[in-house]
Amino acid sequence: MASVRTVNESTVEQAWNEARLIPTSGINGAEEQERRATSALLAVMTSVKEFGRSLTKPFGAPAGSVDTYIEVPFVLGEKRLYPDGLIRVSRGQRTWTALVEVKTGNNALVAEQLENYLDIARERSYDAVLTISNEIPAVDGQHPTKVDKRKTRKVALHHLSWTQVLSEAVMQKEFRGVADPDQAWILGELIRYLEHPKSGAMEFEDMSDSWVTVRESVRSATLRNGDKGVAEVASRFDALLRFASLNLGRQLGAEVTPALSRKELAEPALRTQSLIASLCHDGRLEGSIKIPSTVGPMVLTADLRAGTVTCHVDIDAPKEGRATTRVNWLIRQLKNAPDVLRVEAFAAHSRGSGTAELLRDVREDPGSLVADPAREIRMFRVALTSPMGTKRGRGRGSFIDSVLDAIDTFYAHVMQNLKAWSAAPPRMRSDAEATAQQESVAPALISTALSSQDGAEAASVADRRDAQASE
Repeated sequence: MASVRTVNESTVEQAWNEARLIPTSGINGAEEQERRATSALLAVMTSVKEFGRSLTKPFGAPAGSVDTYIEVPFVLGEKRLYPDGLIRVSRGQRTWTALVEVKTGNNALVAEQLENYLDIARERSYDAVLTISNEIPAVDGQHPTKVDKRKTRKVALHHLSWTQVLSEAVMQKEFRGVADPDQAWILGELIRYLEHPKSGAMEFEDMSDSWVTVRESVRSATLRNGDKGVAEVASRFDALLRFASLNLGRQLGAEVTPALSRKELAEPALRTQSLIASLCHDGRLEGSIKIPSTVGPMVLTADLRAGTVTCHVDIDAPKEGRATTRVNWLIRQLKNAPDVLRVEAFAAHSRGSGTAELLRDVREDPGSLVADPAREIRMFRVALTSPMGTKRGRGRGSFIDSVLDAIDTFYAHVMQNLKAWSAAPPRMRSDAEATAQQESVAPALISTALSSQDGAEAASVADRRDAQASE
């Protein structure tokens, strides 16, 4: 009987909810969800100094003590308003203050509400209004909600996506570190809460209502620049790249960001126009992401006509050695890469595409990439293509998941194993080697004293033989 009771009790206990510092139970409706998310985040910013500093530093806050409040009442004209929160960072006589507006789930920020908070901040000489929602702007630093620009002349308007908040929390706890163990546990509880579906801190989940229409128009080659939804899909693709960068950075503990030109950063509309032109003309969406300490940016191309997602990276070839030697140098680094990887070699002073083969064929015959042995290979391109999902949301067969999987797979099997070539340092000959080389010379030719040139010709011939043997 005792054993039966023990089994029954253990079965019942499996259904019990473990007590958490920030519980997800009892969340009813969007208001409760937003209130709890706001309170949890602001409280942890106060408790975990490193985390509070990492979130406020990019906005110009000093490195000081952080005080936070929720639902602070303000009067604006005849209206009584309640921003979701307030953050105040103080160091000495300097104080940085920001009003906070939070949205969870699919709820979008409202321009009128933000403009009211900007007016409140201006009247009280506050520094900023900070918004937090699941909206991910196409370009970092760009706000997802359009407001009257006159309102932001004296008060800054900043935005954080919940994905960015979660990524920052994970990077701080797992990679940068938290000095106090109790504070590290508190930050871990916030991470656990934000990762729970009930928290309302969702990941990137939708390519917009226009996705299906735009996708079908691309396939039928009838898409035009001015068609409804084209700009929205282009913007969502850039938002997906930002989400993918945050997601990969969270796994690596590194600052992974979309790669944009200075012009695109200064004028985000240029980037959108470029995407629209490529989508209408070629049926492709393309972007790249920068990963620290890698050989180059990862370029992602979604071909809506072919139904494929391709990731590629360019790597400079060694600057010495024969053509096949340079090919073998690359193959050695790709020993664990899939056979279907496409490898392309570009010769110096050549135009157009290079010589391309699948990795399995290059492994068997490195010379297959060498079109002309007399022409120097200057660069390789390594690419991996996979099927593209078509659904607008998340899950099996979705475009978003196919892009995320392609990026993770390419980094894991290719990019993290590639290292840039560097010339070997010159080798110093020992006295014993110099003596042995001198003894190999005919006695009649030996000078009365050792010279740096003794045996030099024989050594260079031996080095060339070793290099040819390694090929």
